[in-house]
Amino acid sequence: MWIPIQINENSAEPLYHQIETQLKSLIISGTIIEGTLLPSIREFAGDLKCSVITVRRVYQDLEAEGLLRTRQGTGTFVSHVGEGAMEGYKKEAIRKALESAVDVGLSVQCSEAELIELFREIVKHKYGSQE
Repeated sequence: MWIPIQINENSAEPLYHQIETQLKSLIISGTIIEGTLLPSIREFAGDLKCSVITVRRVYQDLEAEGLLRTRQGTGTFVSHVGEGAMEGYKKEAIRKALESAVDVGLSVQCSEAELIELFREIVKHKYGSQE
């Protein structure tokens, strides 16, 4: 199975974190559904042109969060994630992204009003809503 993960080698974000964040998003969004067999660690590392250790860490972290399960000799599968847990993961992912955006706004001395207005503009643009 091909998994649409884009790695930015110029990013300051660690490689394992880029992979983990994107894979988690694919699972939470339902793009990769419950029961899907993921590539083996070796195969996925080869596809991503990264270390087996990196992919092993991603799989282990997501398994610890309950998003993946591994069966010895069978492979790694996407776990059942209940609707409540799914909403929790979504909110947490959005919260982290927004906190990061606010941190950037603070670092460039953007006022709260400016930040809120920018957020509204982005939401309108992305969702295509008009007033």
